[in-house]
Amino acid sequence: MPMEARYYTTEEGHAVRCNLCPHNCLLKEGQTGLCKVRKNNDGILLSENYGKVCSLHLDPIEKKPLYHYYPGRNILSVGSVGCNLHCRFCQNWEISQSSVKDYPYLKEYTPEKIVSLATSEEDNIGIAYTYNEPTVWYEFMKDIAEKANSEGLKNVIVTNGFINHDPLKELITVMHAFSVDLKAFTDTFYKQLTSSSLAPVLESLKTIRASGRHLEITNLLIPGENDDEKDFRSMMEWIRDELGPDTVLHISRFFPTYKLDHNATPESLLHRFYSIAREYLHYVYLGNVSSGKGRDTTCPKCGNLLISRSGYRTQITGLDDMACCDKCREQTPIIIGGG
Repeated sequence: MPMEARYYTTEEGHAVRCNLCPHNCLLKEGQTGLCKVRKNNDGILLSENYGKVCSLHLDPIEKKPLYHYYPGRNILSVGSVGCNLHCRFCQNWEISQSSVKDYPYLKEYTPEKIVSLATSEEDNIGIAYTYNEPTVWYEFMKDIAEKANSEGLKNVIVTNGFINHDPLKELITVMHAFSVDLKAFTDTFYKQLTSSSLAPVLESLKTIRASGRHLEITNLLIPGENDDEKDFRSMMEWIRDELGPDTVLHISRFFPTYKLDHNATPESLLHRFYSIAREYLHYVYLGNVSSGKGRDTTCPKCGNLLISRSGYRTQITGLDDMACCDKCREQTPIIIGGG
């Protein structure tokens, strides 16, 4: 059932302003935010998707994608409806662009039930909030995460990073790992293709990095939209300088979907940008590709194979129990246990 939302202020005439994300929607009585799931009901902002679950599935952690956080393990993944971005290339648009009323397949869960399911799954490290944009599910997600923490589970979020500073800082206290989409490095792209802006995402990335939480970044490479080499190099420089050269980057292949019917990203373009990224960062991976290049993890110091991957089959081959290279003893930022 709907729950009173966090992070809003009351305005004149029974209006409310949602302060969860940088849209800062001003909502009159009965209006719903751009995310489709936060509504002004008689001067109270309600989270309409509280407890509403559209998908619940045990996934390999690599599917998030997270390659340096408990590689080879599983995580219970859960999602709802709604998103504060309107990406023309969204792969999950059926749920992300739906409201609670629009989507007929939602099921009701309590935080306790989600955590109980997570603890009952074999070889499960925790709970991943994913599929739609989890930050617009803020209240339910945080309630689950707090209970999951008390059970010794890990909390992982897959997010667009378009969230205001204060709610992000609070969220960081209950999350262990972040997979953040950095969709491009120009504000024009964000405005025209996602109906948002770049700067808040960059601020979120810096905040997460400063917190010490595990962070990996995904960039979906779309031909003709965010494949300018100069812009890409600027993005790589920013990641290296602001977040560090050990930051994990996943470059993912685009396939036509939703409102964007461009051709799929040529694998040759992915491999070229992979090589460029490796000039700046130690750990770069390719997603949605048929070839094996860009899947394995190698030691940035000696080149030793640390983790091999084939599809979602993962094998740790060259790391000791402290996540050091077993040949040159180089310490890696990979979390393999006790994280």
